[in-house]
Amino acid sequence: MEAYGKILLIAMPIFLLLVLIEKWYGWRKGNDTVRSMDMISSLTSGVTNVTKDVLGLSIALISYEWLVEHIAVTHIKATWLTYVVAFIVLDFAGYVVHAIDHKINFFWNSHIVHHSSEEFNLACALRQNISIFIRLFVILLLPAALLGVPATVIAIVAPLHLFAQFWYHTRHIGKMGFLEKIIVTPSHHRVHHAMNKEYIDKNYGQILIIWDKLFGTFQEELKEVPAVYGITRPAQTWNPIKINFQHMWLMIKDAWHTKHFKDKLLIWFKPTGWRPADVEQAFPVYKIDDVYHFKKYDTAFSRFFLCCTWVQLIMLLLFVSYLFGNIGSIGKPWIFVYGGFIFLYVYALTELMDRSRYAPVWELLKAAIGIGIILFTGDWFGLNHYGNYLSWMLICYFVISGIVSVRLSVKK
Repeated sequence: MEAYGKILLIAMPIFLLLVLIEKWYGWRKGNDTVRSMDMISSLTSGVTNVTKDVLGLSIALISYEWLVEHIAVTHIKATWLTYVVAFIVLDFAGYVVHAIDHKINFFWNSHIVHHSSEEFNLACALRQNISIFIRLFVILLLPAALLGVPATVIAIVAPLHLFAQFWYHTRHIGKMGFLEKIIVTPSHHRVHHAMNKEYIDKNYGQILIIWDKLFGTFQEELKEVPAVYGITRPAQTWNPIKINFQHMWLMIKDAWHTKHFKDKLLIWFKPTGWRPADVEQAFPVYKIDDVYHFKKYDTAFSRFFLCCTWVQLIMLLLFVSYLFGNIGSIGKPWIFVYGGFIFLYVYALTELMDRSRYAPVWELLKAAIGIGIILFTGDWFGLNHYGNYLSWMLICYFVISGIVSVRLSVKK
């Protein structure tokens, strides 16, 4: 928990800087692929994901340590070769999980947020799920466990493997020669994020593209078929928490409404997007039929609104950084109170970005809870250690933020 938080304190500013550099580069070249609201939505999605992970709000049914202890036929030392084996096993496991996420209705819910952006850029790499609390991924590490690969090796390789999937979410890098045959490149991943019929459900690889070529899921990016990004049932919201549960909520409603008991069970295991025929007719859901002619989701905003949104985002990142940097001293159960506040903050901010009529309620609730925590405890989770005036500055921020947000909500 603490160690991962410390890693993220270093990684988050780097990712943010790279996202901003990409936007600047696109603007300078006259090919800006980063829309402001879409980017902020992606960043808030990343915040919810890492907050969930740092707080340990997901569990593995079987731990890797347990597997090594009980099924290893041999035990190997942590040499460079061990790290190579661990990397290959992790990458293959990632490929399999990724394919399952795309193919089965129930599992698509955990992955849909990553594909929900109608753009393709570094920021959308940060759109990660918060909807999965029980992880089955470790079961796919059986080969590494059988070989007795130390748990410490997996613990080091896993986050590096995850972070290495960030760079190829961009439209500013073309094809990369011989590397196209070995690793996942931006060209390969543009195909994966596209919803064109030629591209959909292709290129599941995470670092190595060889798995796709071995198992027949590879598709090259075609010059004559420009990639169109997003999902065929568009999210139509900037709120990452809503996006995380949209598909699940649709399946729950469909299972409830269908008259056929068989369909109530099958809906969870059918191919992604499947709905019972009677429900699809009675409760139609908007779906993009022509990917070349549809309107991307957007909301109107002034320059002042955008500036205020950026201020809110910066404050969110400061709140999260403080949590990650002080998680040990804050301790339980207060870290979960803090985590709940972060989720409320993201929900309120993105409801405001959506120009929702309920945005003032969420913004005022956020401000009230923030002020309430300070008045109830006399502090903001130990912030007074750095200066007694800081908690009072936060109270001022919450008051001003609440007033401005309500004014922005009213003035559309």
